[in-house]
Amino acid sequence: MKVDLPARIPANEVVVRLQQARHRDAQAPSGKAVRAHHPVCFFLMKTRYLRAPLGALSLALTALLSHAQTTADTVLPETVVTATRNPQQLSAAMHHTTVIKREDIERSQAHDLVTLLQREAGLQRTQNGGVGTVSSVFMRGAPSLQTLVLIDGVPQNKQDASGAVSLEHLMLENIDRVEIVRGNVSAIYGSGAIGGVIQVFTRTGSRVPSASVGVELGPRSTRKLSAQVSTQLGDTSISAGASRYLTDGFSSVNPAQFPTANPDADGYANTSFNLSLAQQLAPRHQVGFRMSRSTGDTDYDNAYGAPADLQSSTTRLSQVSLFADNTWGDWRSQVTLSEQSDRSLNRDDGLFGSIDSFRTSATVLGWVNTLALGAEWQATAGLERQWQRVETGSTVYSAYDVKRQTTAVFGGVEGPIGAGTVQVNARHDKVGDLTETTGYLGYSMPLSEQVKLIASTSTAFNAPPLGYLYAPDYGNPALRPEQASSHEVGAQYEQGSHLLRATWFTTRVKDQLDYDATTFAFANIGRTRNKGVELSYKGTLGTTGLRASLTLQDPVNEVTGESLVRRARTLWSVGVSKTWSGVAVDADLRHSGSRSDRYSDPLTWSAVDTSLAGFTVLDLAMSYQLQPGLELRARIDNVSDADYQTVYGFNQQPRSLYVGLTWRPRF
Repeated sequence: MKVDLPARIPANEVVVRLQQARHRDAQAPSGKAVRAHHPVCFFLMKTRYLRAPLGALSLALTALLSHAQTTADTVLPETVVTATRNPQQLSAAMHHTTVIKREDIERSQAHDLVTLLQREAGLQRTQNGGVGTVSSVFMRGAPSLQTLVLIDGVPQNKQDASGAVSLEHLMLENIDRVEIVRGNVSAIYGSGAIGGVIQVFTRTGSRVPSASVGVELGPRSTRKLSAQVSTQLGDTSISAGASRYLTDGFSSVNPAQFPTANPDADGYANTSFNLSLAQQLAPRHQVGFRMSRSTGDTDYDNAYGAPADLQSSTTRLSQVSLFADNTWGDWRSQVTLSEQSDRSLNRDDGLFGSIDSFRTSATVLGWVNTLALGAEWQATAGLERQWQRVETGSTVYSAYDVKRQTTAVFGGVEGPIGAGTVQVNARHDKVGDLTETTGYLGYSMPLSEQVKLIASTSTAFNAPPLGYLYAPDYGNPALRPEQASSHEVGAQYEQGSHLLRATWFTTRVKDQLDYDATTFAFANIGRTRNKGVELSYKGTLGTTGLRASLTLQDPVNEVTGESLVRRARTLWSVGVSKTWSGVAVDADLRHSGSRSDRYSDPLTWSAVDTSLAGFTVLDLAMSYQLQPGLELRARIDNVSDADYQTVYGFNQQPRSLYVGLTWRPRF
């Protein structure tokens, strides 16, 4: 079944055309075999970073693409909104964009968002132990501070002295899909989008009633219970869900490397729920309400304490949104008012014991407008206002409570020029007393019905979080925003269900925010550069689903000439999904190369340079329909029981088997 959708899709046309497509089938057109001089393969072999490791891969892709041209097109084209703020085909996105759909989440059986993201091109996970411990995701080598995370369009990056996002507490039961946009997109989303954007979409009501209840058991007394319901009552759609996850865990700190840490097991508990209501006022006119909350209780270890010390933290993420989505003719208007907060309470009863509390919040008012300019051009314009705040408290450290307001105006156009398509975006941000203007220019040129080349240039910035500016003792009110520029050239192949994209990129960041050990305060002293190649592939061959990613990069500190800590130069993953006799199997093999790291010796307090060995991990998941509506599920994480670390001194999960049941009642 092939769906004939334009690259830029008016919002009101998406559902209608997908429904119409279900009533017709079409075979994908046959094409000529892909030879070694195919533009995609030529691009892979000629790129400097790929010559040695990709000789065999390019031949494999050649065979795969040749087969793809004779494979029937049996899937609907994927649509995305994050790349431009407007619905468009995934294959039409200028930025290197990938999508993780609900069915992908279900097949992976992953627990949390951090685990789900680690197999994607250009993304690397680090974590201080097991589930619920502090996590980071580096996108194209950019730290968490430079990667913007959105939930239903609302920024999540914290305003304390970490500036990160509590990704480790975002469970997957209430998530419908995840869109990942790589590269500078400040011209669309503002501060923090240097590495790219990760947008999470929560589940919403559906026309066809559905419900599910799931239970899962695993090692270390791990257990999970979840429930979800979705329906439509008249013109009102409703979705609600809740989950509870518990585990006794394992020791997050390796006692052989940090012998003064408590060697006990570090447990974790998470309770999450979401609610979505949408009221159809008239065709193409809708208002709604969304609410979500996730509370995580984590036990962790302090490497600088004593073996009997106990440390724990409680984090609560919450978000409430009101929205109105209206379309009049060729004009679509979306207004959203949201309140987002991240509260945490940390407790340490050891030598350096304290009770510390942090609350970072943002109220966001956004207005996004889309206007069709004739049959082929489309314009976007909008306004955004944020009220940001951070409040802290401590029994030991100086507390602070500061606020600021941000204002932004942005716009962009997309349309054909010559044989290709152009996208232009610009945005002006005022963050407190700081102002920045960023831009994006992209152009795609088709070489055939299946192949196109894409090139872009862009600028981005990242405003200092309030904690960097005003935290007592180490804040610096004179900080400037981080500045970034990026250039990309890529090639894309699309045929039927197969989508392959290769992107060469280079990004430079100046005035980077770092902690200055000589002044004991934050300062604009960093300067970094990363360049490399990303590849991502997703498609089906018969009844077999395939996915693959490869990242070859060179993230460097341009001040010292050293590689950035914890960033691997080589990342790759391969995934296969297959169903045999009713048993669905999902296998995911991922690899990270060696990385440098640095830690503080707990005895001498001096900095020690070290390295982390590369690792390869295999995860397997399976499901089987015991009877209609009742599904048996099982998963083995770290099948080979690989012993590896993503942060020096912190253990990762050993081989673990989880078994569960999911019941989906019939209506």
